[in-house]
Parts: sequence; structure tokens; C-alpha cells
Amino acid sequence: MTAPLETIASLFGVALVAGAVDAIAGGGGLLTVPALLLAGLDPVAAIATNKLQGAAGTVSASIAFARRGLIAWRAAAPIALAAALASVAGALSVTHVARAALEVAVPVALVAIALYFATARRLGEADVRARMRPLPFALLVAPAIGFYDGVFGPGAGSFYAIGFVSLLGLGIVRATAQTKLANAASNLGSLALYAATGAVLWPVGLAMAAGAILGAQIGSALAVRLGARLIRPLLVAISCAMALRLLLDPANPLRRAVAGWWGG
Repeated sequence: MTAPLETIASLFGVALVAGAVDAIAGGGGLLTVPALLLAGLDPVAAIATNKLQGAAGTVSASIAFARRGLIAWRAAAPIALAAALASVAGALSVTHVARAALEVAVPVALVAIALYFATARRLGEADVRARMRPLPFALLVAPAIGFYDGVFGPGAGSFYAIGFVSLLGLGIVRATAQTKLANAASNLGSLALYAATGAVLWPVGLAMAAGAILGAQIGSALAVRLGARLIRPLLVAISCAMALRLLLDPANPLRRAVAGWWGG
């Protein structure tokens, strides 16, 4: 597929906005995947190309947060590596995982995360006492989320964020920074697999990657400047939006069950 220049320009703009949103609270794919599908890409090419722009945006955001001293590399590097390896394993295992179970469980989990961020009293910018050390987190939690990101993906950033806040005790800005690094690692892992299969539409993906890089710089600057005042409500909104998007999918078993109950 060869996309017209006006389509590529439009996708660049979408990726710029998505990159800014994603750097703050995740969920940029809510904008970019539908845009790619509307541009005429088939679902596999859309998901693969989206991984390219998503990887570019999260790497850009990670660099921006690191420049501000918000990433503790000694603790963060093993977490990122575990996420990357697990995402590759997840992508390789995609045909062997019960996707229907994820389609039911993930929206429920995202609503629970939204409620947590909306109601947690001590959720601020200061670190608090951790419930788990970084190494067990890297060995147990990061691989689970990374594997999920490779298999399915929606909400992975929210899962990382709640892990960094509730288990590692990070303040919300530092948690956002660590989330971007873990997201970047799992995005790069699954992107490598998609690239090897030839599913990535490179001209479109590279144009969107440029937009995502610029947007991520803007979003990370806003996250650092406004902190919890911006990140907290946006995390709640993005988590709810992803849950709603999944529940509105006609193929979602939970939606079919509810429709059957009302119809019966």
C-alpha cells in the first residue's frame, strides 16, 4: 500500500497528539489504531505500524524523563529488559492464549485502576514506602505485563503505572517516567517481531514516528510541569476510555452476554 501525502500528513498529526497523551498517561493507541484503519490499512498492518510509532514515542518520552533525572537506571533497566523479553514471548504465543478471557478481564481491571487513581488519598508526586523491591518486581510483575502487551496490549501502560505506584511506592511523575521506559522496551520487543514478518508499513510508520517523537517531548514536559494535577485525571480518563472501547467491540464476550441477558 502507498499512502497519499495528505494521508501521511494527517497521520503525522494524529501521532503527534497521541504521542503527547501517551507520554502523560498512555493510551495513545486509542487514537492511532483507528486512524490507521480509516487510512485503509488492514488490521495486522495497522497494529504492526502502530507499534513502530508507539515505540518511537515511548523511547522519546523515556529520554525526556531521563534527562530530568526521573529514571533510576539501576532499578529500571532490569524491569525494562524483562518487559522486552516477555513481550516477544507474548507475541510468539498469541495464538495459544485465550483472547476471549482477556477481552472480559481487561476492561474490568481498567475500571478498577481508574477507581484506584481517582480515589487514592496519598497519590502525589512524593515517593512512599515500597511494598516490593525492584528485583522481585522485575522477575514477577514486569514479565507478566510485558507478556500481556505482546499478546493483547490495551491498558499495558495503566498496568505498569499502578504497579510502580502501588508496589514500588513511586510518586506519580516518577511512576510515569518508569512506565514509559517499560512501555518502550515491550514496544521494541514486539516491533522487532512484526518487522521480521514484513507487516510494518514503513513510510507511514516513520512519518507517524516523527509525530510521536515530537508529541512525546511535549507530553513529558507537561507531565513534569503539572505533575499529579494532569497525570491523575488523565490516567482515570484513559483507563475508562480503553475499557469502554473494549466493551463496545461487538466481538467482546462480555458485551454479548449482557446483550443476551437484556434480550432474554
